[in-house]
Amino acid sequence: MADPVIFEVKGNIAFLTLNRPEKLNALNYATNDLLLALLDRIEADAGVRAIILTGAGDRAFSAGGDIHEFSRNIGEGVDIAVKEFVRRGQAMTARMEAFRKPIIAAVNGIAFGGGCEITEAVHLAVASERAIFAKPEINIGIPPTFGGTQRLPRLAGRKRALELLLTGDTFSAARALELGLVNRVVPHDELIPAALDLANRILRHSPVAAAGIITAVTRGLNMTIGEGLQMESEQFARVAPSYDTREGLNAWIERRTPIYRGN
Repeated sequence: MADPVIFEVKGNIAFLTLNRPEKLNALNYATNDLLLALLDRIEADAGVRAIILTGAGDRAFSAGGDIHEFSRNIGEGVDIAVKEFVRRGQAMTARMEAFRKPIIAAVNGIAFGGGCEITEAVHLAVASERAIFAKPEINIGIPPTFGGTQRLPRLAGRKRALELLLTGDTFSAARALELGLVNRVVPHDELIPAALDLANRILRHSPVAAAGIITAVTRGLNMTIGEGLQMESEQFARVAPSYDTREGLNAWIERRTPIYRGN
């Protein structure tokens, strides 16, 4: 049986491909757990500085949680369903959101439910013009469970998010761009090149500084402005003594291209 996530490293970029195309890359427990394990592996590899996450096949990024799998847990009782399904999915999206290396979703098709929630959680997203999004959980009588009730309103605003959450309506890549869910929409055959271009524009800079920015933004969004400014100060204090900061400053003064080491 093929792994539910394909893992490849090309240069400084890790590629994670959701690999259940016959199930529209639905997120079963094996997929969820493998994603978490691969993120742990990538975190420990200093050579990997960014991640591009996409879906296998021509139809889907991810159609969301595997309904057949989690419906069995619901039949076993709410405590089991919360433990096995909700907490597992929330741990995955929270891990992606807080990850200190940039994660770029390359949304190649259907991004429903959990697939949409992954897109909400990662740091950046590029969408194919063929991509289609939805928050369809209400169609099966449940609210979103991988963070969608919390992250989408922060991205799109309360009323626009509630319309999508309460209707379950699909929406286009262009609408996702308008809502702030994705950064760019590109022709389908330009999706991976566009994601690579975005990753490489980030990789020109210090990974230490990038990690500090990700942490300050991610944590600061859940704080008051005063607390967020303190977080910003703390991240500066963490980065300032690094080799990369000295190299960046020296390169600027000497009018040359910096060579960062990531420490």
